[in-house]
Amino acid sequence: MRAVFLDANPSLAAVARRLHRSDDIALAINLEPDLAPADIPARLDGAEIAIIDHTYLPTEIAATCAGLAHVVFLGTGARSYMNPQELADHSIAVHTIKGYGDTAVAESAFALMWAAAKNLAEMDREMRAGHWLRSDGLQLTGKRLGLVGFGGIAMELGRLASGCGMRVAAWNRTPKQASGVEFVALEKLLADSDIVSLHLLLSDETRGFLSRERLALMRPGAILINTARGALVDEEAMIGALMDGRLAHAGLDVFVTEPMPADHPLTRLSNVTLSAHSAFRTAEANDNLIEAALGHCRRIAAESIPP
Repeated sequence: MRAVFLDANPSLAAVARRLHRSDDIALAINLEPDLAPADIPARLDGAEIAIIDHTYLPTEIAATCAGLAHVVFLGTGARSYMNPQELADHSIAVHTIKGYGDTAVAESAFALMWAAAKNLAEMDREMRAGHWLRSDGLQLTGKRLGLVGFGGIAMELGRLASGCGMRVAAWNRTPKQASGVEFVALEKLLADSDIVSLHLLLSDETRGFLSRERLALMRPGAILINTARGALVDEEAMIGALMDGRLAHAGLDVFVTEPMPADHPLTRLSNVTLSAHSAFRTAEANDNLIEAALGHCRRIAAESIPP
């Protein structure tokens, strides 16, 4: 049995080489981060396991990959890159990884929230251009943070926000409880929160979740943070709300189209702070991620051995 890491960047490749054990199944590492789907069958070359970070895997391409039986996706958002249900119909199982970067993503969401509240990105840009821009910021102590979805990342962000004196509210699709967090109806959370941070998995049910209508429910002058998935938001409606000031600012790590096109409207708005889908990229999270991926490979190999 063999595995191929289809789209490793140099840092993840180094981690994979370091954590790969001598008694593990063979692992080939492909350092082509922009691999085209049509090239996948040749790169897999009959391997049973594909490890995928961000490469699109159309079902019709996967079906032509001789021997492919498992896809280990590096994260939870596999549906952004493939259709697990359709792959299952072709006897290809998709395995995801949860919890590896909860702290890393929460810290990034926290940083985006503070940068947005203090208008740091615009001041930095203007000062580099020779303009002494001074702007009023939002004092976050005492403000209300609304968490849409309450998994491990939201729980960590709530902990960080509570520690700096913010009030934390949350809405989740299934009932939950957590110390120091007020769980409220979605409409109330949107209307009452000074900052709204998204923490939902992307699925057919959540695609476009923050719709034009729900954006209109948000408190005028609120800040939106998204470190989950770009497609959770009606991007056109969000841009309109940023342009007319109904949204004071957006801190975004994820986008509908990635990489973001150079002429994207968001790049022309001063009240947006952007990061390149890197919230989870820390040395600690990378180790957790690759160790979990190798763990999947070890389990799959063990299960394939006849009793």
